[in-house]
Amino acid sequence: MAKPHAAAVLEDRWNAVKAAVLRRRRYHPQAIAFPGYGSVGRARVLARVVLTKRAAYGNRRGTAADDRRGWRAFLTTPVMGAQVLITLGDARVAARTDRSGLLDVTVADHGLAPGWHQALLELPGGAVTEAPVLVVADDARFGIVSDIDDTVIKTMLPRPLIAAWNTFVRHQGARSAIPGMARLYRDLLGAHPGAPVVYVSTGAWNTVPTLTAFLEANRYPSGPLLMTDWGPTNTGWFRSGQDHKRACLRRLTTELPGIAWVLVGDDGQHDPTIYSEFADQDPTRVRAIAIRRLTATEQMLSHFTPLPNDDPGPRSREQIPVPVCRASDGYGLARLLRVALDGSPVPDDVVVET
Repeated sequence: MAKPHAAAVLEDRWNAVKAAVLRRRRYHPQAIAFPGYGSVGRARVLARVVLTKRAAYGNRRGTAADDRRGWRAFLTTPVMGAQVLITLGDARVAARTDRSGLLDVTVADHGLAPGWHQALLELPGGAVTEAPVLVVADDARFGIVSDIDDTVIKTMLPRPLIAAWNTFVRHQGARSAIPGMARLYRDLLGAHPGAPVVYVSTGAWNTVPTLTAFLEANRYPSGPLLMTDWGPTNTGWFRSGQDHKRACLRRLTTELPGIAWVLVGDDGQHDPTIYSEFADQDPTRVRAIAIRRLTATEQMLSHFTPLPNDDPGPRSREQIPVPVCRASDGYGLARLLRVALDGSPVPDDVVVET
């Protein structure tokens, strides 16, 4: 293994110092659960272990209270190498967290039927947390992958400030949902019972409890949230958000191989390019691409120009091998997706727009 980047070494040392101080103050490891997913054969369990006063997270579900401001989530200290015993159905697996306290474990032979289940996460000392896991049926053929910022949540801020503002300043109740998007997702899942919806974002894992509360309050379907970890990595100071989304899509095709996805994003950053590249690689894995068009004001705030800064590439849009729907909100995308998905005679190479 290559020598870790200096930034990662410094971060690890800083976290070790904080952990030593907090343990002397009688802080204890606590697993904060994130929704996971998988098939009837293998499931992915996700959580993060941090040092807390047990009452801070309050209950066995391991989620933060909805009325806590998001900035508090970034004052936690991860527990590196924490031992966790995972029980999911018939399976029991021992695992350790990574350097950011993240637990990302695939559990095989759990023996569970399709639907939502709870994995039990046990830490030394007796702390137990329940982590929700969505088991997808082997015969599922439809699913949704959704971006979050500017796709389901209206941000109205420059991209470099979105995460800081949403996390450190704003209460989750002050955020606003994109009109029609929750209804669009509910209708799609209503037409395909048992289909998964997976939210993929370049935001930090720390924000999952607040985002989950926002999605529930605005009636978005429940689903796994695949985030990333801020800060240095073993190879550099920052992570690549584009690489994170590409890796998530590739992993979903491996873990849920029978599903063809509707990919939903916005044109403020790189979603059109990432989704079209994915469709080019295997058109059979993508039913349609749905892109929310930002307003000129939103484009200015996103990247300081009034026009979209991302396009599928130098080739014409008509060369994309799946239907591409573009509209300003969920209501417009719903009308277009009905045409693209209901079997109407729309050629594969047609880009549907409104």
